[in-house]
Amino acid sequence: MRKIAVRILYPFLIAVFALLSCSEEEVIKPEMPRQNDQTLFMYMPWSSNLTSYFHNNIADFEKAIGQGILSNERVIVFFSTSPTEATMFELLYENGQCLRDTLKNFTNPPVTSAEGISSILTDVKTFAPANRYAMIISCHGMGWLPVTDTKTLRSGEAYHWENEGVPLTRFFGGLTSEYQTEVSTLAQGIKNAGIKMEYIMFDDCYMSTVEVAYDLKDVTRYLIASPTEVMAYGFPYADMGKYLVGEVNYQGISNSFYEFYSNYSQMPCGTIGVTDCSELENLASIMKEINNRYKFETDMTGSIQTMDGYTPVIFFDYADYVSKLCRDEALLAMFTEQFERTVPSDYKKHTPSYYTMTKGKIDIKRFSGITISDPSLHSLALSAKTETAWYRATH
Repeated sequence: MRKIAVRILYPFLIAVFALLSCSEEEVIKPEMPRQNDQTLFMYMPWSSNLTSYFHNNIADFEKAIGQGILSNERVIVFFSTSPTEATMFELLYENGQCLRDTLKNFTNPPVTSAEGISSILTDVKTFAPANRYAMIISCHGMGWLPVTDTKTLRSGEAYHWENEGVPLTRFFGGLTSEYQTEVSTLAQGIKNAGIKMEYIMFDDCYMSTVEVAYDLKDVTRYLIASPTEVMAYGFPYADMGKYLVGEVNYQGISNSFYEFYSNYSQMPCGTIGVTDCSELENLASIMKEINNRYKFETDMTGSIQTMDGYTPVIFFDYADYVSKLCRDEALLAMFTEQFERTVPSDYKKHTPSYYTMTKGKIDIKRFSGITISDPSLHSLALSAKTETAWYRATH
């Protein structure tokens, strides 16, 4: 079962003995964790073949912390080192260097249930209470698709992570369903913990989708993610770290991602978008009006910017889709204005091409920083898209 590090109990015992030896006027209370301005939580559930990359991600963030970027902020890491073991530790800045301080060890952590996620976040609040919280989720990713629908594809078809002999990318959870987490489950776990994140950043494939953003709109102010596959290396924390703590710099986050992947030797491809989730209800309202007026014709699918390597396509560029769907100039202008508030131009970047493990590099001609699956004819999307909160709000 779970074991709390002995170092936490030891100061408590000292305080108890001191209390017994003091008079009433000399009562000594054990020291409580200090309240921080911000706690950043790096969440790395079991993801099989990405474990070595997670070690590198943590080491890169340690480099950033070693530069003295922390003031009144704390960085807590949950790292699954095997399917049954995980550890929670803090990255501390002391004497010009970054140190690790183990807080708790876990056996069989329940990372795929709302209750399990909530309990882990409660531990974070206990160890590092703060005025505001942020969360980075590192694993594989498959957008909004339900776990039950990501178990199997049609005969002869493979998921992007099943391709061999090509550069590796990421997925939300593990490679099999028992280690994968529903986005709605994540949202419920955060809500149950009594937290609203300043941002949630997915260091995973395909997570910048309007369906994901809408599921998370009540538990985070911003969503930072890629609308395409993310190289296994992940986000460049050594350079990006300083923008993630303190006064969060979303343009700096996007720019550092773009600069890194523009020059990435293995595969110079990367896309990133930042969504202001407080604007999603207004966007949904306009989208519902568009859907009430216009019906998308399947023969228009080939004209939309694709953002994945699947056949049929699952993820389409959202703004490009609407530009093909809405033929009312005034209504389209209203959408465009609201979309700019929701996914600001300064907060999204892309290289000339994006990379897929299935089809390699694909050119980007139109880019809005977020995708949608409404026009998808893929069996996975057809079986579940009408059940998403986003679809129900816009149809």
